[in-house]
Amino acid sequence: MNLIYYLMALCAGLGITLQTTLNAQLAKGVGGDSVAAALFSFTAGALCLGIYSLIRGGIVASLIAIPAQPWWSLLGGLLGASALLSYVVLAPKVGLSALLGLAIAGQIISSLFIDHFGLLGATERPVSLIKLGGLIVMLAGLAVALLDDKLSAFFSS
Repeated sequence: MNLIYYLMALCAGLGITLQTTLNAQLAKGVGGDSVAAALFSFTAGALCLGIYSLIRGGIVASLIAIPAQPWWSLLGGLLGASALLSYVVLAPKVGLSALLGLAIAGQIISSLFIDHFGLLGATERPVSLIKLGGLIVMLAGLAVALLDDKLSAFFSS
C-alpha cells in the first residue's frame, strides 16, 4: 500500500466537500438556479480537462476510440452531473455533513457490492466479515450524526 495514494484519496474527499460548498454558493449567486450552477461548474471543469488533455497530447486517439466503447461506459458523465446537481440542491436543505455522510455511505455500499462481484470490469475483491463490520460501524456513526439533535434531547431529558 502506497501512502501517497491514500493521501490523494483523502484530498479528493476534501475537494468534494469544498466543491459542494462552492457550488451551493454559486447557485445562490445565480438566483438560486441549481441547474445553472451545476452547468457552469461542469463547464469550468470540462474546459480545464480539455486544456489539460491538449497539453498532455493523445486526445485525438482517445476521441477516436470512444465509438468502440460500450454505451453504458459513458453513463459516468450522466451520473457525475446528477450527483453534482443533487449536491447543489440538497446541501442547503439537509446540510453538508448529512449530505456527504449519506453520499459516502452510498459510495461505500455500492463499492463493496461492485468489488465483491467484480461488476463493470472492476477487479473482484471479495467482501470480508471485517469489511461488513466496518460498514455497520460507519452506518451506526452516520445514524448518530444524523440523529444528533434527537439523541441529545433524549439523553438530556
